[in-house]
Amino acid sequence: MSIKPKVALAQDFLMNLATLSQGVQGKVLKWALRFQSDPTSGSINYEPILAARDKNLKSVRIDQDWRGIVFKPPAGDIYVLMYVAHHDAAYKWAEGRRIAVNPTTGALQVFAVESLVEPALAEARKEAVQFVTEKSLSTEAVVATKPILLFASLSDLELLSIGIPEELLVQVRSIQSEIELDALQAYLPVEAYEGLFLIAAGDSVPAVLMSRETRVDQQVDTEDYAAALETAESQSRFVVVADEETMAAMLNSPLAQWRVFLHPTQRKLAQGDRSGPMRVLGGAGTGKTVLAMHRAKWLAGQLAATEDKVFFTTFTRNLAADIEENLKTLCTPQVMQKIEIKNLDAWVHGFLRRHKYEHKIIYNRRQDEAGVAWTCALTLQDTSLTFPPEFYEEELERVVLAQGVTSRDEYRLAKRTGRGTVLTRGKRDAIWPVFEEYRAQLASRKLKEVDDAYRDAAALLNDKPKPFSSIIVDETQDFGPQALRLLRAMVPNKPNDLFFVGDGHQRIYTRNRASMSACGIDIRGRARKLYLNYRTTEEIRLLAVAMLEGCEVDDLDEGSDEVKRYKSLSHGSVPKVLDFQHLENALSSLIPLLQASLAESRSVCVIVPSKYDVNAVHASLKDVKISTTILGPDARDQPDSKSVRIATMHRAKGLEFDEVVLLTPRNWGELDSTTDNIQRLQYVALTRAKKVATVIRY
Repeated sequence: MSIKPKVALAQDFLMNLATLSQGVQGKVLKWALRFQSDPTSGSINYEPILAARDKNLKSVRIDQDWRGIVFKPPAGDIYVLMYVAHHDAAYKWAEGRRIAVNPTTGALQVFAVESLVEPALAEARKEAVQFVTEKSLSTEAVVATKPILLFASLSDLELLSIGIPEELLVQVRSIQSEIELDALQAYLPVEAYEGLFLIAAGDSVPAVLMSRETRVDQQVDTEDYAAALETAESQSRFVVVADEETMAAMLNSPLAQWRVFLHPTQRKLAQGDRSGPMRVLGGAGTGKTVLAMHRAKWLAGQLAATEDKVFFTTFTRNLAADIEENLKTLCTPQVMQKIEIKNLDAWVHGFLRRHKYEHKIIYNRRQDEAGVAWTCALTLQDTSLTFPPEFYEEELERVVLAQGVTSRDEYRLAKRTGRGTVLTRGKRDAIWPVFEEYRAQLASRKLKEVDDAYRDAAALLNDKPKPFSSIIVDETQDFGPQALRLLRAMVPNKPNDLFFVGDGHQRIYTRNRASMSACGIDIRGRARKLYLNYRTTEEIRLLAVAMLEGCEVDDLDEGSDEVKRYKSLSHGSVPKVLDFQHLENALSSLIPLLQASLAESRSVCVIVPSKYDVNAVHASLKDVKISTTILGPDARDQPDSKSVRIATMHRAKGLEFDEVVLLTPRNWGELDSTTDNIQRLQYVALTRAKKVATVIRY
């Protein structure tokens, strides 16, 4: 029996397919299914591309106007769909590309021919000189752009090992500035550009290779293209398609290519055993949630013959629902049966209910009976103290509830880091009756604060079998200490027990800085970071980071985090910042902006601080008959929607759009004392944008 040829898809193929009209996509899908079934069929006419440098690239006819580009080497019986476009564009793409096996890493790489790279370098060199001479630069900036060969000290083996194609070693060695490095990004394999960027930022070659688990001590057959497809680097841009059903599923969801392609660093983190809890940090758009989902898939795949389950949790219902839908497209039904996805509040509610917990958990202290209980407690304020009610509420949240303080003696010893006001023992004794009375008032009404309910759930788990074998936690920065202690109690202390992803820059739901180690979670030796942003353009990312100026950010474990080494892989227009005197003027400016966005078929979301602003934007757009969708607390976004979405900054978290318009008061900081939180909210909002961002202040 003959062995069926191996068919693979390149990332470029899916990316370009996503830009085509639905009618053309339908033609490509029909053709691709036939191709996957039998790429050797006589009905598929492989035509040579005379001007192509790589003679293994062939053209195939989809219809009279559209062409596919296929990589068809003479050996290995493999066929790779590389690109699809209109006839002339497809041929131009093929003429400027080479596909080869890296002789050191063994990866299959796509890169531009030298005749394209040289002009790009020359143009970037002119731009770098112009930047220095025309701008008013600081001494540091001038030094940063002086013509110094950035990679002259690296050997050929070192450059090859980080992914530089052999044919482009000379061009890479001639790079003199970051401007030139960025200019070559589109011409290099992703891992090559990333390696150069990290080395320019101060990393060593061994550190880059260690993060990828790249081997450089192996014998590589540069003609074995089938073996090359199996490397981690290759799998970050190629996927082998086993059958027609898989091909159809992928081509029907071309915009969700992240489900298929993982960067080598992400793949290394997603797969394999870990000796204990692991934490991965990364800025917005670095693929943390994608990594977490692939980790859940890998862990669940190891549990086929057991009764164990993986728990995937995050902070909000909306994010949990989005993750569940995306996991269904990534995992087989059998694997999905091994994964439970719930936000932590929902899991705790169900767990306590099953154990006949008699208290109702409150999520808003100022509403209904909880509000009455808090008002009654505040009547016990010591009149000799001059603290406002807000002080007592923050002290309750950030000290008493966060640390699980239950008595006056414990409160006397409680840490109050970051609270500002120093409290003597006498003052603490005078304050404590308010908190004691509040809990008594809640108990009489059979109510419990969330943090106290978490603590009760953890206590119930102490003498019971653990409900999960592994737990994946997304948006870790939004969980307080009691939540982390509960998560620790939900899973046995063993290999592969806890996997956390998060970003302190995006902490918007709680001001508590929960230390993982203080909550019994030891991540020593198992802490990693992701640096590359796959969602947002570099121009948008820079504006978003500027919003965080002066905002201290932690690493979720008593350390600090920074953003200077994060970088976006895509570029675009510089975001606009518009200022108006009144909300009415700001709303009027939205109309032509959004009409242009819809005309260009961009998904767009207007992100605002509050529900009041949501209603104002909705009414304004309704008056001019612009279709809108309000993304409320329980509303799911439909990626194929043609209407303008409107969302609060909190609701927009976890979503992404082609374009974002951020509408915000100029004096917001004066209206809200929680300035750090405002900065983080604006950072989160802006980084929802993939291509275009506008800030409108009033």
